Parts: sequence; structure tokens; C-alpha cells
Amino acid sequence: MPTPLFPHLDSCREVREAVRAVCSKYPAEYWEQHDRNHEYAAEFVRDFADAGFLGMVIPEEYGGGGGTVADFCAALEEVAASGGAMNAASSVHVPNLCVPTLLAFGTEEQRRELLPKIASGEMLVTFGVTEPDAGTDTTKIKLAARKTDDGWVLNGLKVWNSGAMYAQKVLVLTRTSTPGPGDRKGDGLTLFVTDIQAPTIEISPIEKIGRNAFGSAEVNFVDHPVTQAEMVGEEGKGFYHLLHSLNVERLYLSSVAMGIGRWCLAAATRYANERVVFGRQIGKNQAVQHPLAADYLALFAAAHVLQSAITACEEEGAGSIGPIANAAKYLTSEAAWRIADDAMQTFGGYSFAREYHIGRYWTEVRLQRIAPVNNQMVLNYVAERVLGLPRSY
Repeated sequence: MPTPLFPHLDSCREVREAVRAVCSKYPAEYWEQHDRNHEYAAEFVRDFADAGFLGMVIPEEYGGGGGTVADFCAALEEVAASGGAMNAASSVHVPNLCVPTLLAFGTEEQRRELLPKIASGEMLVTFGVTEPDAGTDTTKIKLAARKTDDGWVLNGLKVWNSGAMYAQKVLVLTRTSTPGPGDRKGDGLTLFVTDIQAPTIEISPIEKIGRNAFGSAEVNFVDHPVTQAEMVGEEGKGFYHLLHSLNVERLYLSSVAMGIGRWCLAAATRYANERVVFGRQIGKNQAVQHPLAADYLALFAAAHVLQSAITACEEEGAGSIGPIANAAKYLTSEAAWRIADDAMQTFGGYSFAREYHIGRYWTEVRLQRIAPVNNQMVLNYVAERVLGLPRSY
């Protein structure tokens, strides 16, 4: 069977081949078992780190590989396409979410303490941003940082914290003050990086319908002390510091969606060629052909937008790529979701058999239309920031 043409796969070829070699030891059956058992894939993360991929975007002076965003996006795409989907990709992309913010706004002491450990896989720094009453509306978070003689004390609840139960640190967004007249709505929020496995922090896993090899949790801060040395960047400007990581996260997740889309398309076309019903391959039927052909074109187009966004990030910096980063996230996640759904239809009843893995991919890629920002909010962003339409929310 011919391999679908995706010209972007020629980029970062050596990285892609090396990542495929690591992932070849962890087939879809490995991820099915870990997802079913809600088991963290520690062996995979260790191999990924030992191969130098976990610290790929961390500068060499801080123990990393000194690679580019393009390199890590290529790596994540291959991880997702290998059979691991979101379970595998989340286990290695979440530790890197804090890196752009630490590099841009962290102190030299923070960079030298944290980045080498992230690169080696010794430390997982998770994100503490989302709250029960402030999901997409990040500027409305309430987790309070109260000033004390020695620093601050944190009280409040974060939700959907990915990897909290495996992490050693958390980059947490707190409220240190309330914006006044003339302030921007994002003012008054401050970032801290602090120990998460502490007696003053309660971690409660959330039961989920998918991506169970990388758990999510509620994280409750109860009189948790932090010091000045744990503050990242400037007090009251944490929301804007965080944008460096959030724009890059969109590129990472877009690359994961590309990998999931490729896997589902390959599985569906292979099955359509092999499955015989009424004396003929089901792939001869246009009702099967046309959806898969349209899916390929949608993913092909999304790949071009994603590559443009990655180039813009490397040339202009993460802080200025909001429109194209959001475009890439929307187009890749919508294309991958449609491919997964059409793969379900192609497999028919067998799509519900766990041994074919289609249902696992279908569930995991559905998450990408919701997180880290839901696609309706992406459309709101484009309507307001690109088309100049009035704000709708």
C-alpha cells in the first residue's frame, strides 16, 4: 500500500527516525495495557529522556540538547503516530510546558536548578493553571497568594492538573492582587514554581474516560508556603509570562494531532484494503473512499499551517504567534478528530474491539478539540483578533 504523501515528514528527518526507533519498543498494545490499567509509562519516559529527546528544546548550557521547537514538534508527532497517541505524547510534552517560561522569565538559579533535571527526566514540572470556576477564562483564577514575612502562603484549588501524581514540582498561577482601574485584566497574577509532593498540597486523581496512562488530578493548596526564590518572573505579570508556554503548547498539541491523524488514516486505509464484504474490498466503495480521501486533504492542509506556525515561532518568538498558533491547533485537531471518526466508521463493529485501538485513538483525539483551549474559543479569537469583529464573550 502506498504511503500517503506528507511533505513535512522530510523535515527533521533524523529526529523522526531516531524517535521512531525508541517508540518501536512500545507498540500500540503497550499503550492499550497502560491505558486500561491507569499505569504511568515510566519505562517509556526514561528511554525518551536517555535518548536526549526530553531535553531537546533546553539549551546545552542547562543540560539539554539545544534543539529547536521544530525538532520537538517532529518528535511529538512521531510519538503520537507510533501507537501511543495522547497517552504517550502527554507523558513527554507536559514536562516541557514550563520550559519557554523558565527560559524567558526564570532566574538564572531557577534555570540551573530545574532545567537539567527536566532534561534528564529526573524532574517533572506540571502546570497548575485551570480552576473549577476559571477554565478558559484564565484571568479569573482565585487561588490566593497571601503575603507573609517570609514570602507567600497559597490557598485554593486547581483542577485538570496533568501528571500531578508523578510530578516533583508545579508551575502554579496565583492571584497576588486584584486589577484596579486602568489595569489590564491579566494583571495581578503571579507564577511560582514549588514542590508539589508536600504535606500542604492534596492531590486527588480524576476518573477519566481516556488518556488514563497519564493521569489528571485536582490539586488543593492548603496554607502552602512559597518563597521569593520560587517566584517566576515579575510579581503580578504571571499571566503574560505564561503566554510564552501556552503558544508553544498549541504547536506541541497540533503536532500530536498530526501524529494521531496519520495513524488513524493509515489504519483505516489498510483495513479498507483488507476487509472483504459482499465479495469485494470495502475500499472499492466510494462511501468508504471519499471520506478517507477528504480526511487526507484536510490533514495535508493542516500540516502546512502547522509548519508555518513552527517557522514563525522560531523566527519571531513564541509571544507573537497567537493567530497562527491557534489556527494550527484548530485545523489539526479538527482534521484528526474527523479522521478518527471516519476510521471508526470504516472498521464498523470492530472499531469497538479494544484490540484494534481505534476507539482509544478516537477518545483521546476528541480531547484535543477541548484542551488546552476549546476550539470555539479559538474561533472567538480569530473572529476578534484577525477579522476585527466585536468581542462576543
